[in-house]
Amino acid sequence: MASGGWCWLRGLWAAGQPLFQGRALLVTNTLGCGTLMAAGDGARQSWEIRARPGQKFDTRRSASMFAVGCSMGPFLHYWYLWLDRLLPASGFRGLPNVLGKVLVDQLVASPMLGVWYFLGLGCLEGQTLGESCRELRDKFWELYKADWCVWPVAQLVNFLFVPPQFRVTYINGLTLGWDTYLSYLKYRIPGPPAPPGCVALGTVQTELPHTATTCQPGQD
Repeated sequence: MASGGWCWLRGLWAAGQPLFQGRALLVTNTLGCGTLMAAGDGARQSWEIRARPGQKFDTRRSASMFAVGCSMGPFLHYWYLWLDRLLPASGFRGLPNVLGKVLVDQLVASPMLGVWYFLGLGCLEGQTLGESCRELRDKFWELYKADWCVWPVAQLVNFLFVPPQFRVTYINGLTLGWDTYLSYLKYRIPGPPAPPGCVALGTVQTELPHTATTCQPGQD
């Protein structure tokens, strides 16, 4: 049984290898990014549907996530090729260059992809550029701080141990959870606004009650 399972895995590996070679690699990376981003949104929507009775699955929302993910695939494909040429490294002997790759990735690619995400989805969903920019301003730093908590370690492993042709696929494999977070950040419902005159520690009446004007004795 074990031998049969091993042969099946070897056959699957052999069948899948052409997807990671030549021009097919670009297609694999592109569709992989789109599929995982849509899957992350699907996972998030499933949670929302359980938490919010009456909400239905929004296929258009997941389709927009798929489109934005596919648009990021070619960028990541060529970005890693460029990083390998800029800072060639092999294993722990090239650790200084590997650390340089991680730093460049965090300082350049991560903020670019964050901007791309919000502006791209805003465009697909009919937001004006001003609306998308306001949302980006409100949520970007929250996204970028979370990015620094997750991706430096993931990219260190990527650049140290993962063969170049599998780097985008490795990232895509990790991004299912990350894409769920991106969907949450984009589509979360803000809390209800405070009633007029309310502050954090109590309620303040900001206007005097309206009363009819009466004339006192002695007044004109």
